[in-house]
Amino acid sequence: REREGQRDWGGGVREREQEVQGCVALTLICCFCSDPADDSVCVFKCGVSKDTECSRVGKQSFIITLGFSSILLQFPSQNDFCSFYNILKNNRNHNAERSVFSERTEESSAVQYFQFYGYLSQQQNMMQDYIRTGTYQRAILQNHADFKDKVVLDVGCGSGILSFFAVQAGARKVYAVEASSMAQHAELLVKSNNLGDRILVIPGKVEEVNIPEPVDMIISEPMGYMLFNERMLESYLHAKKWLKPNGNMFPTLGDVHLAPFTDEQLYMEQFTKANFWYQPSFHGVDLSALRGAAVDEYFKQPVVDTFDIRILMAKSVKYTVNFLEAKENDLHR
Repeated sequence: REREGQRDWGGGVREREQEVQGCVALTLICCFCSDPADDSVCVFKCGVSKDTECSRVGKQSFIITLGFSSILLQFPSQNDFCSFYNILKNNRNHNAERSVFSERTEESSAVQYFQFYGYLSQQQNMMQDYIRTGTYQRAILQNHADFKDKVVLDVGCGSGILSFFAVQAGARKVYAVEASSMAQHAELLVKSNNLGDRILVIPGKVEEVNIPEPVDMIISEPMGYMLFNERMLESYLHAKKWLKPNGNMFPTLGDVHLAPFTDEQLYMEQFTKANFWYQPSFHGVDLSALRGAAVDEYFKQPVVDTFDIRILMAKSVKYTVNFLEAKENDLHR
């Protein structure tokens, strides 16, 4: 029988008596303050910081290493685990260095981004791009030697389609990371396809989650319009912290081609839009003073479309990004 004074989250102290009969359940009390005089904890106490060695194990377990000792925490439900993990993550990251994505992205924008990719309809749109999906499957299966018996990390897995391709190519284990609510659907697909022992879905941002082991291969579909749009490449490069030396990435290279072109119809469409501001009497107001600014604005906006290659006026200039060599900050030069 023991008597302990335990601090609650409200800052008070509650007293309780507990019968200890063997190791039925392990109570972990993390002391996030650095006051050495606080000796009220009776069961287990450790300081947690960004330097503490800890990692998620499976869906409902967590391991913390202190010196030569390791403690495995297993929670009765995934909800209990998530509650503990979020508290632990917030305290560990309080003074930690933020990722490039976090530094350059407003929180509201990130929330909208992940909400968008949490819709099944959006995942369907991408999966029904049969050229894209088929190309990824062929690239993975035709290079099956790079996946055979390997550990793979799928960054931003979405529905998990690339993770399934990796298993088809013989991957021993795939860690599929997804920050949106699509992670729940991906996990359901893994279970329904009886691949729970091969694919582990890890909810969260790749910048924040812990992968149980180093990986041999990183796969992803990180390319947006003009390669860099949506900033997924930053997360793809950030994931290299889990990549083994001499590991590989699919895709490995990204090319941006730049070439001048001429399109009279497109030019007139943009110019006509700007001419709205050329009206000398819009409900009695002369707007023409803003016409020049409107022309500048419309012609600065990117036009995302497909064009006939014959409208090019010169050969393209190619800029290549080697994902194995590039760093996150290189994308902002």
